[in-house]
Amino acid sequence: MGATSAMIFCSMGAAYGTAKSALGMVSTGIIKPNLIMKAIIPAIMAGIRAIYGLVVAVLITAKIKPDMTPRNSFQLLGGGLAVGLSGLAAGIAIGVVGDTGVRAMGQQPRLFVGMILILVFAEVLGIYGLIVALILVTQN
Repeated sequence: MGATSAMIFCSMGAAYGTAKSALGMVSTGIIKPNLIMKAIIPAIMAGIRAIYGLVVAVLITAKIKPDMTPRNSFQLLGGGLAVGLSGLAAGIAIGVVGDTGVRAMGQQPRLFVGMILILVFAEVLGIYGLIVALILVTQN
């Protein structure tokens, strides 16, 4: 269940973040095509969510044994839920910020640095979940 949670929730966050920020990227590309390479950054950042889930899911799968204690089972479940749900939240945040930020950047290019800073704050949510999951999954 932990590996499944990690993959499903992180992939949902990545898919939502990519789709939502791509809407802003396309609308900005229509208005100012020269900004399209800057506008793709939120979509790339959103896609990283799925990689976090994949890494933790592989680690959890490698730890599964037939004679596991309930404590170890719950640790693996907790690790999968930690990275999965934080990845989902980060993906939603990146999608919303990416869409709005890229559209605003199309009208005022000086907003690029501010948009990147907010995207980094949203990205950190997923990294926190990844760190907690790695601690839970690698403990004996």
